[in-house]
Amino acid sequence: MSPDHRAEMSAEIDDQRRSPRITVFGRDFAMPRSRAARVAIGVALIIGGILGFLPILGFWMIPVGLLVLSYEFAFVRRWRRRAVVWWAHRRARGRSSR
Repeated sequence: MSPDHRAEMSAEIDDQRRSPRITVFGRDFAMPRSRAARVAIGVALIIGGILGFLPILGFWMIPVGLLVLSYEFAFVRRWRRRAVVWWAHRRARGRSSR
């Protein structure tokens, strides 16, 4: 096996071992590798967001929780993709009218 091939295989293995990442406003955030931990974090964020009227918690937690859950559940992922496409179309319309 050539050294180049070993380096490529090593890079592939490292990519597979890396924890999933969420990109929000151009910043990357690492998520836990455990699916159960990601689901628990997403649900906790949504519940905390529902209690957003309390001090420390905020309504901003609901969309972040949905974003975390969108990496695990297809129906939430579809909502996220629709929102992304809608936002892109809206921004494109706004720029073309200027």
